[in-house]
Amino acid sequence: MGQPPMQYLRQLRMQLASRLLVENGAKVVSVAAAVGFESEAAFSRAFKKCVGFSPDEWRRRGGE
Repeated sequence: MGQPPMQYLRQLRMQLASRLLVENGAKVVSVAAAVGFESEAAFSRAFKKCVGFSPDEWRRRGGE
């Protein structure tokens, strides 16, 4: 792994969320719950911090 466990887990959750947003077209609130977030707002902040785009923008861009 080469990284702390929490960092690895965060990266794994965001990879899954990225796929769900683009491939399944799932709503942000559903993706947030699927990857373990209790609120859409907390998920959106974490996603943007990790990926560089908001979940909606990521989906519009097709998951670059």
